[in-house]
Amino acid sequence: MPQIDIDVTHHTESNRFEAHLNGYTAELTYHMSGDTIIFTHTGVPPALEGQGVGSLLAKTGLEYAKKNNLKVRTLCWFVDGYIQRHVEYQGLVR
Repeated sequence: MPQIDIDVTHHTESNRFEAHLNGYTAELTYHMSGDTIIFTHTGVPPALEGQGVGSLLAKTGLEYAKKNNLKVRTLCWFVDGYIQRHVEYQGLVR
């Protein structure tokens, strides 16, 4: 996977993390339930696939959960897979 230099913006008012690259927007959406963040969808436009954008979104969301002492639930297959491959986040899962 190529290294990318891209910032992810957290839009708390709309419960999403966004990454913008080459005129495209990728997103990780979630909702909150008490002290649990529930990741619901990772959307990456086909033009951005394979560039690590989805992984960057997942990592950013999980780091946010970790920093804010939140438990994690996921309804998103992409975030599930990311957590399975990165043991450092498995302790966050409720």
